[in-house]
Amino acid sequence: MSRLFGEIRQMGYVVRDIEDAMHHWINVCGVGPWFYIDKLPMFDFHYRGQAGDPHLSIALANSGDVQVELIQQRDDTPTMYQDFLGRGLEGLQHWSSWPEDYDALYHQALEAGYEVGQEADTPRGRFVYFWNEGHPGTVIEMAHLSSERRRIFDAIREAAVDWEGAEPIRREWP
Repeated sequence: MSRLFGEIRQMGYVVRDIEDAMHHWINVCGVGPWFYIDKLPMFDFHYRGQAGDPHLSIALANSGDVQVELIQQRDDTPTMYQDFLGRGLEGLQHWSSWPEDYDALYHQALEAGYEVGQEADTPRGRFVYFWNEGHPGTVIEMAHLSSERRRIFDAIREAAVDWEGAEPIRREWP
């Protein structure tokens, strides 16, 4: 548990081919079902203070209480995902906490010296990635646990509980 951000709720993997990545997690790791969306609806996206509109394909599945997120960026809009891939990396890029008291923790993080790398709002709620990476896989994301995000993420977690392999890839959010 992070003293500032709380529980690790999600591990986020930046991948070059999200379809291949989902099939690896399904066939090799036995994790699913995956809830996939081709373009994450976002607004007010900013990377290092600059506005943008990246095309991000997202897939989510759970293993117990930990959510696995796969992210493929399908354009060249500047993002922390592009930075990660541009360094020749692929795989675990961030971990995420989901605080209900998002604004308070956001301001505490800034006061503690964290820098915003990118942030946006979505129909599920806001998120921020802090720039303070120690080594690959340690970017900290914080996603506001809004009622809509809670509803979707609870449904994804519940779908995984007794999953026997049926419908391994579902092409919309629950």
